[in-house]
Amino acid sequence: MEKMKRKTIITQLLALLLVVMSLLVSCVDIEKEEFNLLDSEGNEIDMADVVSANRYYMKRYYEDYFPIYFWYDDVKQRVSKLNYNSYLTIFEYFDATLYDDDRWSWILTGDEYRSIESGEMTGTLGISLGQAIEYYNDYDIRVRYIYPGSPLEKFGVSRGWVLTHLDSVSVVEYILANRFEQALLKTDQLFTFEDLQGRSHTFRASPVNTLSTRSSLKVDVFKPDDYPGLTEPVGYFLYMSFMQGKFLNDIKEAMAQFKSAGVKKVILDLRYNSGGDGEATDLMFDYLAPESADKKIYRRMVHNRTLSYLNKNDTIHRNEGSLDLDALYVIGGEYTASASEVLINGLKPYLDLYLVGDTTYGKPNGMYVLYYPNSSEDRAKYKFDDFSSLKLVFLPIAFFNKNSEDAYIPYMGFVPDNYCPDDLYHDFGLEENNVKACLEHIVSGSFPPPPSPYAGRTKASAADGWHVIDDDIIGNNPLYGKTILPLPELLRKGEK
Repeated sequence: MEKMKRKTIITQLLALLLVVMSLLVSCVDIEKEEFNLLDSEGNEIDMADVVSANRYYMKRYYEDYFPIYFWYDDVKQRVSKLNYNSYLTIFEYFDATLYDDDRWSWILTGDEYRSIESGEMTGTLGISLGQAIEYYNDYDIRVRYIYPGSPLEKFGVSRGWVLTHLDSVSVVEYILANRFEQALLKTDQLFTFEDLQGRSHTFRASPVNTLSTRSSLKVDVFKPDDYPGLTEPVGYFLYMSFMQGKFLNDIKEAMAQFKSAGVKKVILDLRYNSGGDGEATDLMFDYLAPESADKKIYRRMVHNRTLSYLNKNDTIHRNEGSLDLDALYVIGGEYTASASEVLINGLKPYLDLYLVGDTTYGKPNGMYVLYYPNSSEDRAKYKFDDFSSLKLVFLPIAFFNKNSEDAYIPYMGFVPDNYCPDDLYHDFGLEENNVKACLEHIVSGSFPPPPSPYAGRTKASAADGWHVIDDDIIGNNPLYGKTILPLPELLRKGEK
């Protein structure tokens, strides 16, 4: 997979303008004002200041944080020869410092990180769209999931609905003209969806400026009467992201519901969970690991040779609300990454764990949160969630994870015990194929065969020549594939 990069529109525009300047300045004198941009408050941005700031960021990263990089010993000689003046932005320089096989390291802007910490999405419809092409050859654009509070929620839009028209124009036309994303986020436009029963719904809606999200979209307890042959309650937890702070309550509330119902088996749906915060990961282990695993190792963290003194073992600490499971079913897929894979890998030695769905992403490593600026005054503000002065967050890979048996997460991801494609034709719950596969194994001890590839009720096909590559989960999720931990105190000396 191509190395994932995070660049804001303003950064890309600045880079383009700087290239133009470099081409023209040798021929004629250019008035600097001709290339000034405006910031969000309408103030002029001086290009020279932008260039200077980016090169200062490069220096700070190289001197303060680059030695933390896992592959530091492999690339330090090459990186030491890089010239700051050869790069227009910190993003380009950061990419140039990476090890060839590193497809995980990233940078966040201060705004992106603030959005993550607040749990708010901006300028959004609050939905994820996708296509069931790989297995079902279905090119219809379907809703994967929808967040509570989405402007489309009040119209009944749910998982599996097909988006057919925008402003009475077929979505196919927008896709072929490469204008789908732009058209999708227009203000006050007409949407036409087809629901799971084939009925058409047309309504007018606009993206919302901000939308508060949750780390979980569904918690349920399936009872014996809900599924043929089921003899015990089974918990279902659709967990979308390992988020810290107030979002830890999503885990606590789900586990309390399962505990109260006497659940011994849980279906943990991580198919869209691409990672996140280490504190949430720890808490999930504490709730799900059996009593026999209490105080035992679930992860060994390995750093580069220079920082080997930071190598450590993380252990399980069960609490009063911990479950007593005899089996855990994890629904996964290509978007299941990092912290989700750490959980799978760490629990495997202690619990009957079955992976259902598709092969996971494959991310055996993690990073620390490296703030810039990061003086003692800045850190004091960050501690109380005041990120007003934050400009950048560097997220270079800093450590690799392995479990108590020294097994690493596979680079190519975990292969499921039972393959089952993502079922975009049913809402999350008893009728969804992945959930049904888990329940069938609980009842009979065997997984069912994959569904018929002809189950997709498509109106579009490959012959139409269009394909939406949805980056909602990967490209537009700044936490994709991250296991993020606070910077160890041992590394705080000398921070700038």
